[in-house]
Amino acid sequence: MRLTWKDHRGTMRIANVVTRNISDEAVYVDWQGPSAIPMYRLVQFQVASDARATESLPSLLRAGKILSAVFRIGQRRRSTGAPEGYALRLLVPPGQRSASSAELVSATA
Repeated sequence: MRLTWKDHRGTMRIANVVTRNISDEAVYVDWQGPSAIPMYRLVQFQVASDARATESLPSLLRAGKILSAVFRIGQRRRSTGAPEGYALRLLVPPGQRSASSAELVSATA
């Protein structure tokens, strides 16, 4: 798996990551890099081509890159100050969500 994003200077950054949890709406990645990604930063989450055929992978992630936002940052390591991982919210248009993640909407009067 790979993350790409632009830092505060506009420089493109790339990092290989390992996923811990994957769902239709979010993914948690273990972070091994020395730098940090700020909260709410937009990132491109890309699944490796050999992993796209995995049956347990949500169908939205099989397409390749998906725009995501950092919405939770793991605890920081004492040795580097970098976080242990990031939770990414997958930014999927409502029409492309899978049936299993359909949201129930109730009307109130």
